[in-house]
Amino acid sequence: MCKLSFPSLSMAFPWAQPSRIMTLRDHPIARPAPPGPRALAALREIARALSSAWDLDTTLDLIARKTTAIMGVDSCAIYLLDADDTTLRLRASTGLARRALGLATLQLGEGMTGYAVTQNRPVYAADAQHDPHFKWLEDTEERRFRSLLAVPLLLNDRPIGALNVQTAAPRDYTAEEIDLLALVGDLAAGALVKARLYDRQRRQLDELRTLAEVSEAITSPQYLDQILEVVTELAARTVGATGCAIYLLEHPDEDGDATAPPVFANPTGAPLPDAAALATVAQTGRPFIAPRLPDAGDAALLAVPLAVQERVIGVLACLAPPGHAFSDSQQTLLTTLANQTALAIENARLVTSAAVVREMHHRIKNNLQTVAMLMQLQLPDADRLETRQVLLTNIHRIRSIAAVHEILSEQGFRLVNVRAVLERIAQTTMTGLARPHQAVAIAVHGDNLLLPSRAATALAVVVNELVQNSLEHAFVGRDAGRIDISLARTPDALLVVVRDDGVGLPDELPRSLGLEIAEALVADDLQGELQFVRRPMGAEVRIRLPRTQERD
Repeated sequence: MCKLSFPSLSMAFPWAQPSRIMTLRDHPIARPAPPGPRALAALREIARALSSAWDLDTTLDLIARKTTAIMGVDSCAIYLLDADDTTLRLRASTGLARRALGLATLQLGEGMTGYAVTQNRPVYAADAQHDPHFKWLEDTEERRFRSLLAVPLLLNDRPIGALNVQTAAPRDYTAEEIDLLALVGDLAAGALVKARLYDRQRRQLDELRTLAEVSEAITSPQYLDQILEVVTELAARTVGATGCAIYLLEHPDEDGDATAPPVFANPTGAPLPDAAALATVAQTGRPFIAPRLPDAGDAALLAVPLAVQERVIGVLACLAPPGHAFSDSQQTLLTTLANQTALAIENARLVTSAAVVREMHHRIKNNLQTVAMLMQLQLPDADRLETRQVLLTNIHRIRSIAAVHEILSEQGFRLVNVRAVLERIAQTTMTGLARPHQAVAIAVHGDNLLLPSRAATALAVVVNELVQNSLEHAFVGRDAGRIDISLARTPDALLVVVRDDGVGLPDELPRSLGLEIAEALVADDLQGELQFVRRPMGAEVRIRLPRTQERD
């Protein structure tokens, strides 16, 4: 008769070992009863709840609330990795301060939560604030909590974030509780991926609605450049291409090569097919497919003619990654789009010059009125202002407005990627306004916020004013400094934070034209809120906008 032996719980769950456990003798350690059968009931409860959630914000909130309940803790927090795959950003919580959502961040390996992700295992401590890996996050109000248990959120062994729970009293988490939270983390990771997919599909549905509007616009008189930008972007999405371009024949009524410059949907610098392939399509009037183009990095090519009543006026060409096979349905879709495009191009050529002049007048007038308003605000202080500084300030205000229209001209449609605008503003501001021999680094990071052009213009001017204010006042007497611009979404707001490591805010905030402009634009144009925060090192200004700005 053989004797059976079973490994200890620590051997069965080697990943459940803590990085450090600390207990305080003058504080009782809370030791709840092992969950036992309750664990399965709790998991069934959270699984049923998650199956009813769809969008990301709802799923995050549901996970945090259900985890708090089934674990019997005072706080649950969920961090998700930013697009840079190095920053964990607080996205949901039941016990931490709501104002910290979207603001509080940890780098991978930073704090017990970031450490749990890099170690790919749970990390806990009965008295977390004495753990060597603990880091207190500003604005979270987590000083009232003692214990902390953190687990990574993994999808196919790839981290997508982290989940932690905390209690107000010291608590020594049992192996069963650690195992339960790890299982909750596995369920949560799958639900979050599903929610992200749902959000992405919802955006795609919105894009399909936009396509319906574009389809109507493409058959009506439009400016030629706008038509080409819209079509190349749609073509790339339709056939899964990395880049599409339209070549127009210089003399469509005669035989000739397509030699006009291409218009890119997404200018990535990908090589274009040679003129011979385009000439073949233009001369035969038939689609051309090449599974491999050696001169274009072995990319696959699909080119279709732009024809009006069997008269070829150009070629629509798309490049895909090596090995990509264009399907018959993609060829049909691209041919249909090319036929509509050819008609739209012909219609666009009939647009009267009067319509063009009216639109140009409207845009230029609006921009000039904005610049005039900003300059007029400086008139009361004209006698005591330095001419050079006034000119430099206004130049950068104008450039911040121009950056929005530059992004619009590159990306098409009506939405502006605010992060791309702010990156351009940061680059020009660094080179144009920093004092000589003073190294100030300006970095932009966080989410890509897409706003309508009017809101994006107002936000760009506000951030420009705040950055100029930091450069003027924060680093006096210093050789170097840093300004960080962070963008984030919360369930009910859009956040833009401008933070510097300078001398900090004075006891009484002085009034200046730049700050008055910023406050007026945030309140009137953006229906938002401007907050000034004193920090131990430097100053922080928070711009909080309603999520409705994304949809207006």
